[in-house]
Amino acid sequence: MPRSETTHVDRENKEALIKRLNRIGGQVEGLTRMVAEGRYCIDILTQIAAVRAALDALGREMLHDHAHGCLKDAVRSGRGDHAIDELMRVVARLAR
Repeated sequence: MPRSETTHVDRENKEALIKRLNRIGGQVEGLTRMVAEGRYCIDILTQIAAVRAALDALGREMLHDHAHGCLKDAVRSGRGDHAIDELMRVVARLAR
């Protein structure tokens, strides 16, 4: 069974991650308002780029945390090959 279905991860930076996600959610809500108000296309596209950049930065932070936490633990406990394969699959999805 994949770890994502069986493992609960306690994070030291959970509150900071939630704040970032809430901020990104606010940006997305702002995009909805911009479209509803008929704002200039370039302004909307600029905001889309900002949301993508914020999500990318969050993804990089999560990858860092995963590599230094979950992946390190998996390697130490003999599950390294599976964990590395899992990480590479998610990196490939993020890099699209």
